[in-house]
Amino acid sequence: MKVLLCEDIDKLGWLGDVVEVRTGYARNYLLPQGLAKVANEAGIRAIAEEKARRGEQRRLDGKRLEEAVKAIEGAEAVVAAKANELGHLFGSVNERQIAANLREQGFEVRDEIVQLPEHIKEIGTHSVTLKFRDDLTATINVVIVPEQQNETDAEAS
Repeated sequence: MKVLLCEDIDKLGWLGDVVEVRTGYARNYLLPQGLAKVANEAGIRAIAEEKARRGEQRRLDGKRLEEAVKAIEGAEAVVAAKANELGHLFGSVNERQIAANLREQGFEVRDEIVQLPEHIKEIGTHSVTLKFRDDLTATINVVIVPEQQNETDAEAS
């Protein structure tokens, strides 16, 4: 069934696109939710202006994201964590901590952009990928340093 999208839908299309979907998907989800209409000439003409505006907005957002990637490429995040004498962390460093450090440096990074195959559990420098979208990634270095103990903590032990 051909439908005219009234909203941007991930992995399906953008507002104003005419796409072919299964009849059940259209009848049970897209049409009742107001995400699409049955494709016809009147609907396509009515939504053309909004489609152009959203297309321009997507283009500007893409350009802004590319500039952000260029700015952050090769950046360095330094995270302090408790570790033993051998350099093994007592916990681990995760995506949220890395993103928070980058935000402190002035970069606009959401937690889900940071891509770690597994949490970091060792002191040292680690290469981490930031995935802004499928075709737009940056690589940064994350330096894990041992957290300094307070003098009062050292005296207590």
